Amino acid sequence: MLVANWRRVLRCAWSIRLMIVAGLLSGVEIALPLLDGYLPIPRGLFAALSAATTCAAFVARLLAQKDLDR
Repeated sequence: MLVANWRRVLRCAWSIRLMIVAGLLSGVEIALPLLDGYLPIPRGLFAALSAATTCAAFVARLLAQKDLDR
């Protein structure tokens, strides 16, 4: 069952924002082999950043976020 203010949560919740960032970082990690040799980026960097962002989203989901209860 969706929360009553799901649209506001989708727009404003930090957990949603962090999950979007994690998805983008995962996409960059997948696209990096196409740019091999052009960027001096260590392998696994974006995967590690994605994992850290996902952990932060998990924590943000558990914390009360102001202005979402209206």
